[in-house]
Amino acid sequence: MIDGVKIKELKVRRDIPDTPDSNTQAGFLMEVLRDDDNLLKKFGQTTFTVAYPGTIKAFHWHKKQDDLWFVATGKAKVVLHDLRDESPTKGETQIIYAGVDDYKLIVIPVGVAHGYQVVGDEPVLLFYHTTESYNATEPDEQRIAYDDKEINFDWSK
Repeated sequence: MIDGVKIKELKVRRDIPDTPDSNTQAGFLMEVLRDDDNLLKKFGQTTFTVAYPGTIKAFHWHKKQDDLWFVATGKAKVVLHDLRDESPTKGETQIIYAGVDDYKLIVIPVGVAHGYQVVGDEPVLLFYHTTESYNATEPDEQRIAYDDKEINFDWSK
């Protein structure tokens, strides 16, 4: 596991219908992020994105902000690569699967390149929380090609 990456496994609870028909399946609920989880140093903003089957969104990294990702629907292969010179896990790549029936929060620290691929037939709905608000005039986002030779990740596996 890459140093500084945190994963919170999420508990899915059966929701209780508000109608007297006990055969109705209401759905489920889960607490995603709580202030007492101590996962974010501070809160900047929440962003929501949708990606369709087969899509690869990779790679980028940040100099200032940590990210916290939650895949709400679909299935994603999340790929992290440690770029930090001072890190004991520099150069390591980590793969995390997340989404339907495998809900979790993933904290991605400053200096860790990240991206994901939609796996399966359903779109991925991804919420991400950051420790900084987006600044359009000076975005904290350094881009790296999905097929970068140094990261050398094979998305086909």
